[in-house]
Amino acid sequence: MSKVVNAARDQLVAVINAAKDGLKEFKVEVPADRANGDFSANAAMVNAKTFSMNPRALAEEIVSNINLDDTYFSKVEVAGPGFMNFFLSDKYYADVLLDIDECGDNYGRSDFGQGKKVLVEFVSANPTGPMHMGNARGGALGDCLAAVLDYAGYYVEREFYINDAGNQIDKFALSLDIRYQQHYGVDIELPEDSYHGDDIRILAEEFAEINGDSFLQRDEADRRAALVEFALPKNIANMKAAMEKYRINYDTWFHESTLHNSGDVKATIDELTKRGYTYEKDGALWYKNIEVQTAMLKAQGKSDADIEKLDLKDDVLIRANGNPTYFAADIAYHRNKIKRGFETNIDVWGADHHGHVARMKGALEALGLGAEKLDVVLMQLVKLMDNGEVVRMSKRTGKAITLTDLLDEIPIDAVRFIFNLREAGSQMEFDLGLAVQQDSQNPVYYCQYAHARICSILRKLEEENVTVGPATGAQLEKLVAPEERELIRHLGSLEDEIIAAAKAYDPARITRYLLELATLFHKFYNACRVNVEDEDLRAARIHLCLCTKLVLKNTLTMLKVSVPDKM
Repeated sequence: MSKVVNAARDQLVAVINAAKDGLKEFKVEVPADRANGDFSANAAMVNAKTFSMNPRALAEEIVSNINLDDTYFSKVEVAGPGFMNFFLSDKYYADVLLDIDECGDNYGRSDFGQGKKVLVEFVSANPTGPMHMGNARGGALGDCLAAVLDYAGYYVEREFYINDAGNQIDKFALSLDIRYQQHYGVDIELPEDSYHGDDIRILAEEFAEINGDSFLQRDEADRRAALVEFALPKNIANMKAAMEKYRINYDTWFHESTLHNSGDVKATIDELTKRGYTYEKDGALWYKNIEVQTAMLKAQGKSDADIEKLDLKDDVLIRANGNPTYFAADIAYHRNKIKRGFETNIDVWGADHHGHVARMKGALEALGLGAEKLDVVLMQLVKLMDNGEVVRMSKRTGKAITLTDLLDEIPIDAVRFIFNLREAGSQMEFDLGLAVQQDSQNPVYYCQYAHARICSILRKLEEENVTVGPATGAQLEKLVAPEERELIRHLGSLEDEIIAAAKAYDPARITRYLLELATLFHKFYNACRVNVEDEDLRAARIHLCLCTKLVLKNTLTMLKVSVPDKM
């Protein structure tokens, strides 16, 4: 919330408390219909028994003792059973616009997060093949969430976790090996659960172009190691290039292999063992997931019957062959993040990882690190549409539309914006046709057009030798039309909206804010001529246009969407 809106709300609480001593805590809300006031307080209703009075009578007594001098309120009315409705003054609306002009590019930022260290880990695709549509949504969501948290006053870093160890890499090596051998006519089939995409065949052929058939006679382990050493850096480089094209810049690309090489995985397992949360069975080392989660659920008030329905299972940490599992490395990774000083660690995962959330939180609790330090944003799948038809995707057949394909075909502004139109937990359809439309049906175009339209208005005024600049407070108090007031109120709510988005981990609130802002500006412009004869009113409306332009720019920039001056 801007400092002006904060001041208005603080003043409201102060005037009510000053009007009647000893009031109990009450709520201050914004009515759905602004005809009923800009703020509504239920102070009389929650205090009626304390004062042995009818709520409405108490409200009237409080109102009769309220002095609105030197506040942002012009009047207060009693409504219904005892609500007190407060109406903002002309000065409030003027000060919102003066505040926006004063803050400039920093308008919308706050110190709400107080510099708390937050790590947002997102996409983190396996480096064994091209990134897909799920990674596309996760990239836009994670990056914009990090931006929202930054604007809300947190210290934020972005991280990509590269799974360059374990079963996925073994499968990658096997797939490359078979394609390499097939290239030289060896009669060998690729197993069903291997990687069947064209990218594997292309990498094997590139390896063959450089090395020829010299590796055919090599030991299988050496051949596969050489193939991975050749192919993996190429895939990682492609991932980094795709993310850069997507306007995502990570602070850290964290390699899973470093956890194994540094001894972090072993140290993590040793710590769990020391705390009594492991046991041996069938030659493997197991983690007591059932015990940990049961204790956590009981602490939350869950009954034994409820817990039994969950069908909890223990998890293997070290297989019988001595190799750590992916889960063991994942625990070590989250332990590593916390030990790096991040107070909150946000992971953006696909919805199919739902069952993994409680396991990971439990493991952190078992390590004594605290489950509350991990928050997971679960993201639903994307349905790709084209002309009303579902575009089927199949990663294994090599016919998937990859992230790179999408960014080659669709404007990046549209991709980033549309993927943030809905909260992560809702399924969404991505309409390829809509994303390339150059009209108001395309949501990002609609918002960008509002900015370009304001630029055009201001250019035309300058061509007519009209001064384009900030107005005075007295001039801004002339903005009394309903369309002007509605637009100013929305402009004044940006900081509040960013904080709400940060609290909910929902950057879709920002795209919705932008769409409403564009709508309210067009509504204002159609109802209120800017270049009027009244010089003071004209100056005030120019100032309102400048503030709207600034907020559109700040908010689109936060989402890393371009801000055109012409369209």
